[in-house]
Amino acid sequence: MIPIALAFSSILLILSVPIFLVFGIGSALIASVDLNLPWATLLQVSFAAVTKQILLAIPLFIFAGYTMVKGGIATRLVNFCVTLVGHWPGGLGVSMVLAMGFFAAFCGSILAAITAIGTVLMPRMVEEGYPKPFVVVLAAMAALLEGLIPPSNAAIIYSSLTSVPVSRTFAAGIVPGIVLMVMLSAYVAWRCRHMPRSARASWSERWQSFVAAIPALLTPFIILGGIYSGLLTAAESAAAAGVWSLLIGFLIYRELTFRGVIEALVATAIACSAIFVIIGMATFLSVVLTFTQAPQHMIDFLTHLGTGPVTFLIMVAITCLLLGTFIEVVPIFYLVLPMTVAALAPLAVDPIHYYIVLTAFIGLGMLTPPVCVGLYTGAAVIRLSPEKAFKELPGFLMLGIAYGLLMILLPSLATWLPGHV
Repeated sequence: MIPIALAFSSILLILSVPIFLVFGIGSALIASVDLNLPWATLLQVSFAAVTKQILLAIPLFIFAGYTMVKGGIATRLVNFCVTLVGHWPGGLGVSMVLAMGFFAAFCGSILAAITAIGTVLMPRMVEEGYPKPFVVVLAAMAALLEGLIPPSNAAIIYSSLTSVPVSRTFAAGIVPGIVLMVMLSAYVAWRCRHMPRSARASWSERWQSFVAAIPALLTPFIILGGIYSGLLTAAESAAAAGVWSLLIGFLIYRELTFRGVIEALVATAIACSAIFVIIGMATFLSVVLTFTQAPQHMIDFLTHLGTGPVTFLIMVAITCLLLGTFIEVVPIFYLVLPMTVAALAPLAVDPIHYYIVLTAFIGLGMLTPPVCVGLYTGAAVIRLSPEKAFKELPGFLMLGIAYGLLMILLPSLATWLPGHV
């Protein structure tokens, strides 16, 4: 039954059937027909998976992010970053990287970041002469910071699947996120070194933009301070971020309207429905893997080959790159983790290090066609045909792969900070 189910799932994937149905139908066939598991068991396990307390943080962080988009925070962040580095080579591109990094510190949603920062900055970059394909791919690449810098939905999902405390996965992404910001900024500055530069902002303009951005810049301290002080759980910290975003939008910037709140709630519901239906259906696959002991067989195979930690991580990285060409980010986590997480202890791979490597290479799937959701989102912001942006992909993909290999070879970048919090 397993080969039949795999073949059937592959056909569904080729036919562009939604990924949650591919997970659910194929795994359910194996579980019910081959393993004789009752449907009640599958539904109970699925319900338990989507009702984990830690996952409550995902919709709350997404809501906070969308509310900040509607409340004018993205505009203040962009203005602050432009006054800081706008006069550098490729200054507007570097500003996008910095703004994405700041926005990552209180959102966690990659697509929300592209929409928020991209809507403000991408048209301005095009007006200044930046090629549209370059701008689109840069926005999609910079949005990978959302998967690393806390709070990150990727960290929450990883913690829910591995029982690693979310405070540690959050801390693990900070240093790698900064490294990616530096590498991406350097690449943009080099690529755009011959382009005209913006005028240097005066110190008065910088101070005014900083003061305007202070309420937004305080948000990470509210989120992470509550978690690491032990006062708040991840979900409670996300709720506090949502309340803070409402206060900023209504009382400080006064750009948020009740209509904007409704739109943020609708956008949150749409995003979360896609995430949680995948979680529910992917649980069927986890049940199948448990009963067939597939992870144990994989460990025996790797042990027999004499596979070391670096080789194992490279194998996983290649797998994620291949899967990322036709599967979105969340399903890859639920496809790869149940199969590989049991191999971490025998191979002496730190789960925190594995999280960063996994996130880095899964995130590149936002760029690789045909299922390059991040690139499609960026192209939609400035109404560019996505195919026209593909020519800019090789350089950014090489940068992303180099970054991922750096994370593999230097595990201390991921493990140092979690060991000190």
